[in-house]
Formats: sequence, C-alpha cells, structure tokens
Amino acid sequence: MKPVAATRKLADIISLEEQYQLATYKKMPVVAERGEGVWIYTSDGERYLDLYGGHAVAGTGHCHPRVVKAIKDQMEKLLFYSNLVYSETRARAAEKLVSIAPESVTKAFFCNSGTEANENAMRMARMTTGRENIVTFSGGFHGRTADAISATFLGKYREIGKPNVPGHLKAEFGDIDSVQAIADDSVAAVMIEPIQSMAGVKMAEPSFYRALRELCDIRGIVLIYDEVQTGVGRTGEWFFSGSDASDGVVPDIISLAKSLGSGIPVGACLVTERIASHIKENDLGTTFGGGMIAMAAVVATLEAIEGDRMLQNVREVEGYLRERLQEVEQVVNVHGRGFLLGLEFADKAKPVHESLLERKIITGTSSDPKVLRLLPPLCLQKDEVDLLVEALQKAV
Repeated sequence: MKPVAATRKLADIISLEEQYQLATYKKMPVVAERGEGVWIYTSDGERYLDLYGGHAVAGTGHCHPRVVKAIKDQMEKLLFYSNLVYSETRARAAEKLVSIAPESVTKAFFCNSGTEANENAMRMARMTTGRENIVTFSGGFHGRTADAISATFLGKYREIGKPNVPGHLKAEFGDIDSVQAIADDSVAAVMIEPIQSMAGVKMAEPSFYRALRELCDIRGIVLIYDEVQTGVGRTGEWFFSGSDASDGVVPDIISLAKSLGSGIPVGACLVTERIASHIKENDLGTTFGGGMIAMAAVVATLEAIEGDRMLQNVREVEGYLRERLQEVEQVVNVHGRGFLLGLEFADKAKPVHESLLERKIITGTSSDPKVLRLLPPLCLQKDEVDLLVEALQKAV
C-alpha cells in the first residue's frame, strides 16, 4: 500500500498539470520522475517496465550514460547557436548519420521533430520535380502540422487538421495498382511509412516496396520513406531503407526523429545527391534545427547503439520475444519487425493494456482495437521479456 504522503503528492501533481496544461493525450496515472534503461521510476517510489519508450523516443534506454555525458559536456561549452555559423558538433552529427545510411544517401538536414522532417521532405520533393501533388497511404500517419496532417489518412487526424493543404492523394497501403492509378505527372512524391505503426503495425510484402521504387523511377517521382519510427535501429537495422524487408530499396529521402536524440528533440532528412542538387541556400531554414545540444545527443545516441551492440540485441531479443509469445494463447499474431511490434489479440487490446499497466508495465494501443504496440528501448533484455509474458498470461 502506498504511503498517504506519496498518494497525496501524486494527486497534487496530476491536479496541477491538468489545471495549467492544455489537454493532449489521455494520460496514464503515472508521474515519471527518473528513468534508467528500460525502467521508469515514479514520484511515489514505484517502477514501471517501459515497453513504449515515450512514443518510441527512448531508443538507447532512459538516461544512457554516454548520452547524458555528451549533453552535459556540450552544455558547459555552448548551449546554442544557429546554422548561421559552423559547428564541429553539427559537422560530426551530419557525418556520422550519413555514414550509417545507405550508400546513395549523401547529405543531412536537421530540424526539430518528425512532422517538421516530413514537411521538409515534401517541400524538397516539390522543389526537385517542380510538381505539387503528394501520394500517401491509407493508414499512414505523418505528423500534426498542416502539410503533414493533410498527408495523413488515418482515423480522425485529417479531420482535426482542416482546412487541409491541397494536393494530397490517397493510395491503398500494399496495393501498387492503386498507386499507378493516381501517380501521374502532377505527383512530386510518394511518401510512405514502411511500417504503419499507429495503424496497427502494418507492413507490406518486400515486392511492394520494390514495385513502388520502380514506378517512381519510371515516372520521375521522388520516393520518401517516413522512418520517424522505423529508423535509428528500431527494426534491428539502422534503417528500414535498404533492408531485406524493403527488398533492398533505398528511397530518395528518409525522414527521422523519435529516438534520434534519445529524448532530446531532433528530426532530420537524409537525402540523395539527386535531391541535394536541387536545394540551394535559403530554400530551407530552421532556427533551432541543428542546435549544439541536439547534435551532441545525436552523435552520442548513434555511438551508444554501436558501442552496446544494440542492433544485434534487437534481432536476438525479437526472436526470443516472438517465441515466448507463442505461449500466450490470446495473441493470435505478431506484426512488425525488431522492436516495433504489434501484438494482435483475439479480442480488444485495451483491457490488456490497462491490466499490464496495473502490473507496472507500460505498452501502447493503436487505431486497430485488437493490436497492442511494443516500442521498447533497444536495450531490452530477455529477462524483461519474461516479465512481459508472465504479466500477459495473467492479464488475458
């Protein structure tokens, strides 16, 4: 039983935040105070196994020592200066990010979030082609700013974003014929979440991504992969781009955010030389994008993933998790790849989500009522998988 003082403190914090903060998400009754690895510790002394990572952000785990040190060291030197000056930290971040990307990717543009990355990706595609329309897919989510939410064909989001930006066309995810029918010479880009996370962790066959690449090449269309969630190691590879799941396909632009800064807000677009050759000074701009603290976090994040062999860990632990989930009878399917997984239940997933939270395990729901999402830090271990499976067996 929680001490009365701790319970009162929890209630006070919740009351204060709800009084002064504009409503966003329906919040869990958890007051996060500190984190370490895959664990969140609350203000009342509880600890939660975090298998959601704060919307897939805590890629290296909470407060990875390498990342924390890099941020502290940078803060003591220079908090910020804009892109009007050169920066060694920014140069290192760009070099490191391009070095782990597919070979045809040559340059990086830094911004502050995933929706900004997608907005700029679409803008660069229009600049490159001189065309206006953008094709995206049913079930795709690309952000909440004007152009990005207009490119989103999932649930209520486009409705929230009205009046929508014109020039957005919808194709059916996984259906190349639906793309061929609308991708004419007015189309600047096809933008796709290669794994549709919020839609229930949906993934197409590798042949679809190959057909999409070939169609874009034939019709002079820019191909954009929205890897805000799939990028930076989440699938067990640095990127979905170029992977076997994509049949080796590399797009013209890759957008990134979420775990790129291990919790420091940062987004990026990685582009091929074809795209870079059409972008000149003052075509793009950002005040805070490429700031020193964010760039230090990017470098440290990528180095932590490499140094701790997290990509290999994701692949190994994913295999173990899939094997263990076979013991949970109500899990009828496991969607996705790496540590972007959707657990499909025979019935609604929300009661399972709530029951797991009562057992101090944080997971995520999706727009598919039967799918529970797992987006854990890349350092998740097998013994923590065992805790999940045991809890699931009790929860269902």
